Order: sequence, then structure tokens, then C-alpha cells
Amino acid sequence: MTEHPIAVWHRLVEERNPRGLDALLDANAVFLSPVVHTPQRGRKLAAMYLAAAFQALCNPTFRYVREIVGSTDAMLEFETEIEGVSVNGVDIIKWNEAGQIVEFKVMLRPLRAINLIHQHMAAMLQANQ
Repeated sequence: MTEHPIAVWHRLVEERNPRGLDALLDANAVFLSPVVHTPQRGRKLAAMYLAAAFQALCNPTFRYVREIVGSTDAMLEFETEIEGVSVNGVDIIKWNEAGQIVEFKVMLRPLRAINLIHQHMAAMLQANQ
């Protein structure tokens, strides 16, 4: 049996290892974020933005605090702290029959956290170009 996509996601986050994203993402995956104004379409772009999000968000304070999982989608609420700012967010994940993520949407609060994450992700994406 193939591992559930949310179990794979949790493992990647726990390991802080974005290398497994290519196998987890569908070729036409879409990444949506409050810090990116347009949907990022395709495995390469989605993986690039998710890898930057790993770097920006996944520190020792990062933890999922609530999870709602359906047959093809899930909502994972998380909390973390960055530079003294408490960040609360939600990952909304949709996958296909093959168990690959087709859509990954991130919602963040408060506004101060969104601005901070935007700065961190922009710097990381620029450094990786």
C-alpha cells in the first residue's frame, strides 16, 4: 500500500527535508500563498516555494496543532514563532488518486507574521536563483 500523502508530508516536515517534494507533488501542482500574489503552477515552482516555506517556517518551534483529513484533502493548522512573532497558519492540501498533491494553499495570521514570512521567503528565493 502506498503511504498516505499527509503521512509523507508530515515526515518531510519533521525531517525538514524538502527533497521529497518532487515525488509528492503532481506535475501540475499549484501552490497558493498569502505572500505570493499569483498561483505558482507546476511541480518545479510549487516545490521551490514549498522549500522556501520549509526554511522560513520549520524551526524547532514549528508544530501542527490540529488536523482535519478527508478522502482527497486535508486542513493542517500550525503554530510557530519567528523572531519573537507568533505565527498561526493553515495548510490546505488536496491530492489526486495517485496520492500526489495537486494543490497546496497556505493561510497565515496575523498580518505582522505575513509580512515577516514574506521577507524571509523573498530572501531565500532570491538566494536560490
